[in-house]
Amino acid sequence: MTDDLQGLTLAGVTDIVDRALAEDAPWGDATSEAAIPATATATARIVSRVDGTFAGGIPLELAFTRVDPTLVVERHLADGDPMTPGTVVATITGSARAILRGERVALNLSQRLSGIATLTRQHVDAVAGTGVRLVDTRKTTPGLRMLEKAAVRAGGGHNHRYSLSDAVMLKDNHLAVLRAQGLDLTEAIRTVRARIPHTMHLEVEVDGLDQLPAVIAAEPDTIMLDNFTLDDLRAGVALIAGRAVVEASGGVRLDTVRAIAETGVDVISVGALTHSAPALDLGLDIVIDGAL
Repeated sequence: MTDDLQGLTLAGVTDIVDRALAEDAPWGDATSEAAIPATATATARIVSRVDGTFAGGIPLELAFTRVDPTLVVERHLADGDPMTPGTVVATITGSARAILRGERVALNLSQRLSGIATLTRQHVDAVAGTGVRLVDTRKTTPGLRMLEKAAVRAGGGHNHRYSLSDAVMLKDNHLAVLRAQGLDLTEAIRTVRARIPHTMHLEVEVDGLDQLPAVIAAEPDTIMLDNFTLDDLRAGVALIAGRAVVEASGGVRLDTVRAIAETGVDVISVGALTHSAPALDLGLDIVIDGAL
């Protein structure tokens, strides 16, 4: 791995790939071992069948080299590069058995991640010129969050908090528990602020304009306007008036994201980037070297 890991850890990606390989071939590849001579070598190309944005180069490479370290994987695209039908993403040479054993895991991961990068790029392009930051959420595939958030970055988006450990985000259920202790909304938020390090970001979710005065008085770092109409988003931005970062969330779609951005919010979080991105169509074409 000679290129930028873009915030990934090699150990973490290797663990994901190893678990996927073990799931796919726990006792070997029965088909290839029965059909392909152990000495056969091949050249394979991973090719895009559609337009899109590539992501997942590192797990793609590892899916082959963890099967057989002697395989040579040449990646022709970096994460974030555009693809058209026929674009060669990578070339793999070496043991035919090893290529075939790594094929499905390599494709599963790169198709999934390229789909996320492609959908993210479409959203980023849709809000171009507005100054809005487009971010993901924690609605990721269990076990793949590291890769999926990297794919969002490859598509030109940004990451929201990585995990529950990264920042404090008070949602309606948290606030309900605090108010049950006899605290009003402002006091509840200030109580939480007093309990956390001064370096930790504090975000508060609101679901109605009527909550904003009390939330603003508590001086959170970010206020999330959840499932607001466009008119209410504009009103919320005006009420907050620069005293906190304003995030819009809830039901954001590609056909609505531009209008949301034009309300004046600072950040738009889009769960669909990771929970609803379709896999991009990539295929592997293999040629066995010489006669078997």
